[in-house]
Amino acid sequence: MSKDEIIILDCILSPFCIRVKIALNEKGVSYESKEEDLFGWKGGKSELLLKSNPIHKKVPVLLHNGNPLNESSNIVTYIDETWPSSSPLLPSSPYERARARFWIDYIDKKVFETGGKIWRSNGDEQEAAKKEFIEILKQLEEALGDNDFFGGERFGIVDVIAIPFSCWFYAFEKVGGFKVEEHCPKLSNWEKRCLLKESVASVIPSPDMVYGFVSSMRKKLGLE
Repeated sequence: MSKDEIIILDCILSPFCIRVKIALNEKGVSYESKEEDLFGWKGGKSELLLKSNPIHKKVPVLLHNGNPLNESSNIVTYIDETWPSSSPLLPSSPYERARARFWIDYIDKKVFETGGKIWRSNGDEQEAAKKEFIEILKQLEEALGDNDFFGGERFGIVDVIAIPFSCWFYAFEKVGGFKVEEHCPKLSNWEKRCLLKESVASVIPSPDMVYGFVSSMRKKLGLE
């Protein structure tokens, strides 16, 4: 266990924060989570968050012995490099590391933003977003192939980056009127395998909680 002070400025529903917690769990590193009020329901973002991430003012922030780190993919890589002796997340081969970074970038740019378009819209705009989202998942399923995980037989960094979004799939499905499993059965089986891991299951919020949040946001936006 780490003797360092590790604090995460957190949001329980944020897949980006979940990534950081999974990575730390995989390494066996203890940490303290501090939930941030991102939507101003209880006074707004903390001074610590505004000071630690003055550019984007968003979570997650990892504070390692007081030193702040921002952007979840960057933080996960840092965690892997800082605690290299247990459960390495990045592949050992330079080629496989490069491939992993490609899919990390793809996931970062595509999955959450496109899924968000589904619940932030109705009608033709929503149908277009749903179609785009399914195609993105099919690309990921092709990259997964017949492997148990994106890292092959071993849970690795692409899995850490991707699996937190799965708790949002139910909300996307309910709003968009589709089932991920019907379009991407291999990806659904990968999700189930990941959720069997304590490092993942212990920090993933329930899909019902996410759907409740999405429903409330749709009402505020006048979409329901």
